[in-house]
Amino acid sequence: MGRDKRNEQGRPDHWTKMIRPTMQTDAWRSLSTTAQALYPWLKFEWHGPKSNNNGKLRLSVRQAAECLGCNRNTAARAFLDLQAKGFIVQTEGACLGTGGAAQSPSYELTEIALVGSNVGRRLYLNWKKGHDFPAIKSATNNPSGTNGKTAITPDNVVSLKGGKS
Repeated sequence: MGRDKRNEQGRPDHWTKMIRPTMQTDAWRSLSTTAQALYPWLKFEWHGPKSNNNGKLRLSVRQAAECLGCNRNTAARAFLDLQAKGFIVQTEGACLGTGGAAQSPSYELTEIALVGSNVGRRLYLNWKKGHDFPAIKSATNNPSGTNGKTAITPDNVVSLKGGKS
């Protein structure tokens, strides 16, 4: 039985490029397999260099868990791991919009240039074992109603080794 081609007409394949030198870094090798699996899903959110949305990439913990086939806590740890190793940086916290619609945190992929820049920051190249970058833990819900206006404090910055830093 062949595949059903009716829904494929006029719809280009969605793909992303994984760069070998990135995957050969110590930082990549130290990532959990879940974080390695999450990274391409975040890259799928990037619209490409012509309509660069890096720094505004949104993928919620719940969406990531669904994509990866794991529970939300595992997906949340993968986001923290990617931040700690310098592959992503959270640029905006999760919030509720004016209409009450939730928005997940937005991220920058440090491999890819931001708008107005020619090259990505590639923080993962500076990662050293035992010297993780700060990681912001995002809540899967918004019980305090902070609406994304929470300042980065020691209470919401975590270290993967010993909990909160």
